[in-house]
Amino acid sequence: MADSSFFRILLFILPSILGLALISLLSQKSSSWTLISTVSNTDVVTVKTPPSISERREQALDLPSDIVDGNGGSGEANSKDAVPNNLASIPIAAEPLQVQNFNETGEASQINATGSSMKDSPGRPLNTKRPRVRTNLDRLEMGLQQARAAIRAAMNGSQVQDPDYIPTGPSYLNAKVFHRSYLEMEKRFKIFVYKEGDPPLFHEGPCYNLYTTEGIFIHKMQMDIHFQTQDPEKAHVFFLPYSITRMVQYIWESGQYYGAIGNVVQDYVNVIARKHHYFNRSLGTDHFILACHDWGPITSFYSPLLGENSIRALCNANTSERFNPVKDASIPGLNLMRGGSRLGGVVGGPSPSQRRILAFFAGGNHGPVRPLVFKQWENKDPDIQIHNYLPKGVSYHELMRNSKFCLCPSGYEVGSPRIVESVNNGCVPVLISKDYVPPFSDVLNWKMFAVIVSLEDIPKLKKILLGISDSQYIRMQRRVVQLRRHFQANTPPERFDVFHMILHSIWLRRLNIRIGKDLDAVPN
Repeated sequence: MADSSFFRILLFILPSILGLALISLLSQKSSSWTLISTVSNTDVVTVKTPPSISERREQALDLPSDIVDGNGGSGEANSKDAVPNNLASIPIAAEPLQVQNFNETGEASQINATGSSMKDSPGRPLNTKRPRVRTNLDRLEMGLQQARAAIRAAMNGSQVQDPDYIPTGPSYLNAKVFHRSYLEMEKRFKIFVYKEGDPPLFHEGPCYNLYTTEGIFIHKMQMDIHFQTQDPEKAHVFFLPYSITRMVQYIWESGQYYGAIGNVVQDYVNVIARKHHYFNRSLGTDHFILACHDWGPITSFYSPLLGENSIRALCNANTSERFNPVKDASIPGLNLMRGGSRLGGVVGGPSPSQRRILAFFAGGNHGPVRPLVFKQWENKDPDIQIHNYLPKGVSYHELMRNSKFCLCPSGYEVGSPRIVESVNNGCVPVLISKDYVPPFSDVLNWKMFAVIVSLEDIPKLKKILLGISDSQYIRMQRRVVQLRRHFQANTPPERFDVFHMILHSIWLRRLNIRIGKDLDAVPN
């Protein structure tokens, strides 16, 4: 009887014990799954690298310099969703930023920037979270991606209002796109200026005479508080503030060539590369220099990555001397004279109907182009006034202001300050050169406000100019006046002036590259 009672009690208690054990086991499994899913649900941003930069990275291993081979970073140029330098040709359709999403099993699936999956995940809902930005560089690149999208959208958008100036008309390749790009630059663009180097070779330049642009930009960049950042982690580009003109003035000796100057440039870049990791991170693609001296382009190649990869803002924009419009920027040469400016002392001029001289030029007879002009037209026709030296008492400004067209033939180098002088005096510029990329050609449509004459057509110069009707000339001259603001140097700088236009040219080229840490990123 006692045994029977014991078995009844045992049968009653045993199911309860088994039930409690099962509940405890299920609770442990649920807690373990929650922990795993929380840790592994991570979004990682990766950046694509094109084969061209990869090839340059491999070539950099054999460079005979102290620069690291770039194993700490990668660059991307001319990506599919990059903003082309020619703003008129920006594609409307934008390719979404590619993001890697790692799921519980460790597999990576591609999603676009809106969060929609590019690869089905059976049994799981789509992850609609935005990609998590992990580094300062990622944050910069995400901001540039947003800028690219905004610039593309401007192609079909309405005109943005602006209290200072609204670009309009055919003088721009695409006025609305340029305006949006300029506003995005003002909103986002940050520049770090390296502190290494001492004056006068570094951090200053000539603010008068033929190479004024070089000194003015360095000075204004040093003083700027809007675009300049003191934190390199926040910088989109890095400025190497050396002056080739100052190097020629202080270390070049008569009879020598540019070798000594090229060595200084190479040493400076090596110092920067050893002290900071940013140059090697991008192989120099997000670094820029500015030079107006004739030797600026050739000396940049003493540091191969600088010449080949970096953004070079050059007055001597000669494609036959390895100027690359995709990554390099053509800038105007200014000639500001002490005690009276040929640049800004006299701005404006009479109306088109009061300009009595058909064409005018005064300057040295040197270089490969000007002798052709002098031979054909000097003292040959009163309508085309060609002077080597002006007679005493004759005003250079007054002749320009009373001319319909001002000739701008190349001298020793392709660029000429006469382009800016013509624009400031309301004279339609006539560009006579070979292999020259005019300033700001990524924004301005030069054929709408200037006359471009080939060397072969110099004998036909008068016929070409007389073939422009009065109404067409008036339109061209009004466009010159409209664009004058882009070629003027102001103190302090003003919106849309030459300082900001140079910055915009550099901004465009930064939009065309993306920098990342993954050397094995997917190519475009």
